[in-house]
Amino acid sequence: MTHSLIWGKMTKPAGSASTPLSVMGALKQSRGTLWGVAAISLIINLLMLTGPMFMLQVYDRVLASHSLATLAVIALLAGGLYVVYGLLEGTRTRILTRFAQEVDTRLSSPSFRSNLSLPLMLGVKAKPQEPLRDLESIRQFCAGPGPAAMFDVPWMPIYIGFVFALHFWLGVMALGGAIVIFCLVLANEYLSRTPSREMAQASAQRNRFAQDTRANAEVIRAMGMGKIFAQQWLDASSKLYQTQLKAADRATVFSVTIKTLRFLLQSGMLAVAAWLTILQEVSPGAMIASSIITSRALAPIEAAVAQWRAFVAARQARTRLDKLLAANKNGEPETELPLPCERLDVAQLAAAPPSERSPTFQGGQFSLSAGEGLAIIGPSGSGKTTLIRTLVGVWPTLRGDVRFDGALASQWPPHVLGSAIGYLPQDVELFEGTIAQNICRFSEKRDDEAILAAARLASLHDLITAFPEGYDTRVGPAGARLSAGQRQRIGLARALYGAPFLVVLDEPNSNLDSEGEAALTEAIRQIRSKGAIVIVVAHRPSALAALDKVLVVKDGTQQAFGPKDEVLPKVLAGQGKPAPSKPLQVVTV
Repeated sequence: MTHSLIWGKMTKPAGSASTPLSVMGALKQSRGTLWGVAAISLIINLLMLTGPMFMLQVYDRVLASHSLATLAVIALLAGGLYVVYGLLEGTRTRILTRFAQEVDTRLSSPSFRSNLSLPLMLGVKAKPQEPLRDLESIRQFCAGPGPAAMFDVPWMPIYIGFVFALHFWLGVMALGGAIVIFCLVLANEYLSRTPSREMAQASAQRNRFAQDTRANAEVIRAMGMGKIFAQQWLDASSKLYQTQLKAADRATVFSVTIKTLRFLLQSGMLAVAAWLTILQEVSPGAMIASSIITSRALAPIEAAVAQWRAFVAARQARTRLDKLLAANKNGEPETELPLPCERLDVAQLAAAPPSERSPTFQGGQFSLSAGEGLAIIGPSGSGKTTLIRTLVGVWPTLRGDVRFDGALASQWPPHVLGSAIGYLPQDVELFEGTIAQNICRFSEKRDDEAILAAARLASLHDLITAFPEGYDTRVGPAGARLSAGQRQRIGLARALYGAPFLVVLDEPNSNLDSEGEAALTEAIRQIRSKGAIVIVVAHRPSALAALDKVLVVKDGTQQAFGPKDEVLPKVLAGQGKPAPSKPLQVVTV
């Protein structure tokens, strides 16, 4: 494994059976690599004794014997050892860089899924959570100098033991200095937790503010709110800078203190060794070597302290990411059920937005068979959108069941059940890519015939082919190159792609002209004739023309359900309006 990490990339297929559910799990899968790095670090630290040993031999042998041959031999030996050291140091750096990439690859897919599921689990409370940014913090730390310094720290006893071999009191002095510096490291660890946490929170808050204002740039510009938000940005930046300064100042105090102590200890070792040399208890070579070895023994601690902020940030990111991965464990069923094709049953359903415990819709109780069409009507804020988002699995249920052909929706993997569902939300969001890619849901195994069929069903084919690049026309970020009506019709074609069993449309005619509404009505009739269940949230009466059942929602509860010809007159009568003398129709202009 280590060899392949040095000379190539090691990756695992995203979403494979071995995908870890924690950062530690990803690290454990590379424990062989880490043991290899530890072994290389041992050799590197032994080779770091080359310089002191060379000086020791020069002072004690070469200068005493005036032998040029001896000098040449030990110089060649030292040069060869330094070459080996350089090769091993480069190898260790390459391994750690690829190790970081491997960890990122293993966690990338579950982290991305967590990033997608957060808004569905926590709603607006999900904004502070950024699993992809946390994963990037972990990757950057693993690929940086921090891990190498930490691998070097455990070999400090080698250097201190060598100093003890030179003279007992020199060893005691080196050990005492190491203990003092180690205590400073522990104090730095304890005192840096809160500033690092505050800095991470302030940074995330400022990033969210930047994203929110950019998403609403049109409103801010049109209504002259730029100056106000610019001041709020300055306030958020000031808060971040204050936390950064606090964390940096504290880290600087410890870093400078440790560096100063290391210099003092190095000079002190030289002074004590010189005194021992005068007393003829050590040789002049030992005097120089002890000072250099002590400095080298403490260098990994100084390097670790310099990387402490990155280490703390990575550790906090690991804690947050582990919590999210644990909350998004892939518990997909092993038994594969056939796609639903007969019924949709809703029993005593109560639902609410993510992270909310008070239902915004309750009392859902109805059944639909293949080929039936349901209109959900009611005033704004009555719970219609909550109901349909729960039906398609976007929002969780608080109570009750949503069943397809008698089985709970959870008995299908989301990507499998999703292929049997077509969903058109109120706000249609397209993705950067071509029209064809958006219609086929960016499927790797796209079916061009199904793309054309969905486009024709949405009466979109002629509009698309009028573009110079046709179906290969790129829509731009969020479909910016298209009008609202065009985006909505492409969203409708996407919902119809692959002939799904359940088609749910939330106010599908809100951006359509009369021609578009007529096309929508015809599309609903056609997909119902093919055995699909169609559910439409409607405000305009024209949307009810191709549907045969009505569900009335008011004050967050289901008020009525049944055939359109029976329920709609009662609703109109309750509003003091005359019942229609004939079925509602769409008039094509």
